[in-house]
Amino acid sequence: ALRAGLDRYLAAHGIDLAGGRVLMLAHARVLGHVFNPLTLYWCHGPDTDSGSTGDLRCVVAEVHNTYGERHCYLLRPEAADGRAETPKEFYVSPFFTVDGTYRMRLPEPGARLDLAVHLDREGVRRFTATVRGTRGPATARALLRAAARRPFSTLAVSLGIRLHGIRLWARGSPPRALLGRLLLTRALDRLPLHVAWGEGPEGRRLGKGGPWLRVRDTDAFVRRIAVGGLIGFGESYMAREWEAEDLPAVLGVLAQHLTQLVPAPLHRVRRLWDLRRPASERNTVEAARDNIQHHYDLSNDLFALFLDETLTYSGAVFRSLPATFDALPAAQHRKIDRLLDLARVGPGTRLLEIGTGWGELALRAAARGAHVTTVTLSAEQRDLALTRVAHAGYADRVDIRLCDYRDVSGSYDAIVSVEMIEAVGAEFWPEYFAVLDRRLAPGGRVALQAITMPHERMRATRSSYTWIQKYIFPGGMIPSLRAVDDLTRTGTTLRLVRSDRYGPHYAETLRLWRARFAERADQVDALGFDAVFRRMWDLYLAYSEAGFATGYLDVQQILLKREDAAVPAPRTEGSPA
Repeated sequence: ALRAGLDRYLAAHGIDLAGGRVLMLAHARVLGHVFNPLTLYWCHGPDTDSGSTGDLRCVVAEVHNTYGERHCYLLRPEAADGRAETPKEFYVSPFFTVDGTYRMRLPEPGARLDLAVHLDREGVRRFTATVRGTRGPATARALLRAAARRPFSTLAVSLGIRLHGIRLWARGSPPRALLGRLLLTRALDRLPLHVAWGEGPEGRRLGKGGPWLRVRDTDAFVRRIAVGGLIGFGESYMAREWEAEDLPAVLGVLAQHLTQLVPAPLHRVRRLWDLRRPASERNTVEAARDNIQHHYDLSNDLFALFLDETLTYSGAVFRSLPATFDALPAAQHRKIDRLLDLARVGPGTRLLEIGTGWGELALRAAARGAHVTTVTLSAEQRDLALTRVAHAGYADRVDIRLCDYRDVSGSYDAIVSVEMIEAVGAEFWPEYFAVLDRRLAPGGRVALQAITMPHERMRATRSSYTWIQKYIFPGGMIPSLRAVDDLTRTGTTLRLVRSDRYGPHYAETLRLWRARFAERADQVDALGFDAVFRRMWDLYLAYSEAGFATGYLDVQQILLKREDAAVPAPRTEGSPA
């Protein structure tokens, strides 16, 4: 009956599979109950003469709502990763009207299952659903284990949807919106900002002077923040509901006065309204690749538009500040050389690099005569790094692996990692340092470049879910220098013996990147990235610049050595460069 109904639906749209195979993805019935929010059908043409599955003709996405209704979307993915989009035509949730666009990524399942459905409305991503998994044998033992671990899985889906709906209603209810407006206007009026609250003759002026923030749509601005907190604040910028003449300056004021935005008594119950980090973004071995690829596999061409010729995507070290863009390549090499010097990389050194980037550090190390093993989870970065290494003539000295740091084997005289620990996630920091400890040969050195934040701020935000995590770096978490010291002291034989700070240099690096990105907006558009993406990226770069400029964030080059070779370092957040 399923196949007959599908064939009738396809025939009505002029598609005949001629007996070809169909793969269906659905939730299994459990204890007589089933609820499939989404059922997918990958529809193929006739098998080939050799017996292999025929070409993919289309994908049918059947959406089910909680009212017992269903609707089919006929999709024709244009790329191998199953990307497709379609206008929304079916009422699913009381929180969304029937408008907007579904953007889907529906690659046919193989050894891994990795699907994503996004709903974009009014230029903003309003909803995201993901389904991920790893294929395993459907043995009786495996099925019994799954049933024991999740005995009421289908009922849990239905219950979870309804509980989430109640939570969304409570967060967006009129009393909360009114309270949000009162708190926002009161907080903004105390900040060193010029705030234009609304447009036209009825617009108000708030703040005590400083950089300008103009709220264009006050109702939407308040509603987003009432529902989404600081994530809503970022989404409101993406939707053009507020503007700033000097965006880094405005964000710098907010970063410095963040605790004033919420009255002190409410900080004690912060967890009641903070969004929780999705479990799917935990940096397990399976999910870490997805989190890395979300950002770094956007497009090599995109990054090349605003990075310098070294394709180095981390903070540089300049000779003097401020700097110009043409000083950036030398500043990036200065940063890399300082790290390699810290690790004492030279002729014959067996070097492990965790986080390849586009290969510039590996090239500099190979030029010194080192033998480099470098690992990354970004397929796009690895492909370009391989090309660059081969072109430089160092293919015999550099081994680039698409590999998780936890799967690295061997022993190395030096280990270097540039701004990789931020992608590990706090839950997995102990394992990250344990890997460094296991892989370092006797007498070796570890040189890390890490973005850091003050320890108390790290503790206060450790369980929060932020706009940066949702849109830019899923699964990310910035450590403090004290956390690095504590973790290495308690879980490894490594000791922190030196740290050098370069926060203002990172702010300047980001200023140059952001200016370059803005100059090449037309080329960003030509790559297929829309205006919402450009505003998202603009906010990300400006927010990061403001963080380093105000001291909310810092960047440090850290040296770790074995306990028997180390001199204890003072317990500080680092010494000035």
